[in-house]
Amino acid sequence: MITGLAHTAVCVADVEAAARWYADVLGLTVLSPPYRMAGQQMDDDMGELVPRPVVVKAAIVGTGTDDRVLELVAYPDAPGRPQRDDAAVTDHGLTHVGLVCDDIEATRADLEARGVRFLTTAIASVAGVRTTWFADPWGVVFILVEKRHTDRPYWRQL
Repeated sequence: MITGLAHTAVCVADVEAAARWYADVLGLTVLSPPYRMAGQQMDDDMGELVPRPVVVKAAIVGTGTDDRVLELVAYPDAPGRPQRDDAAVTDHGLTHVGLVCDDIEATRADLEARGVRFLTTAIASVAGVRTTWFADPWGVVFILVEKRHTDRPYWRQL
């Protein structure tokens, strides 16, 4: 049975640039610097998803040493398409990544000063949390979440 969540992968065109952006702008830690994987093991793993020979470039960023991390991936020999300009969080499939912060006003102000593009003009209060939305340079949507009760998960704030 499933016992936990491991990671969320974000496909980018340039893993080095993405790792720098996630570290410099969002303040995440580069837990595993960019590395390249290729060979039979990768063909066995992803050969039905990515043209063979499978080449993956990846880095891991996060806030701690647990499995809840972002995996930044690129496929150098199989470049993908950029996200559609008209993509919306209402489209079916994965829509956003939630990030927890302690002070949403200060975090938003800091990110805006670093040039982050916010998708909402305000900070909302909903279901016991405060939220605001932004996108990374690759079009991935994030929601910043400030919890009222830091000792509880975000979904148990009421």
